[in-house]
Amino acid sequence: MITKTIEVQEITVDELADRVADKLLIKIKHYLNDLHTNGNEAYLTRQETADFLKISLVSLWNWTNKGIIKSYAIGNKRYYNKQEILAILRK
Repeated sequence: MITKTIEVQEITVDELADRVADKLLIKIKHYLNDLHTNGNEAYLTRQETADFLKISLVSLWNWTNKGIIKSYAIGNKRYYNKQEILAILRK
């Protein structure tokens, strides 16, 4: 088992807490930024989309055929863009 030791000298508890908080805030901002930018390209399967909308797969198929929701084919599978679905729901 590897043990690591951190020695803190000539710093108050408040200064240490502020430095840790600053670093944590930077990490959180990066995480939220990544989540926001990557969330735009989140694709859901047919089942995930139906579960998200709380509808049946038949209803999802009907909505897709009517052009209410756009699907994307990758191979022989269909996917739905989550941001597009949210935009439709906002209308």
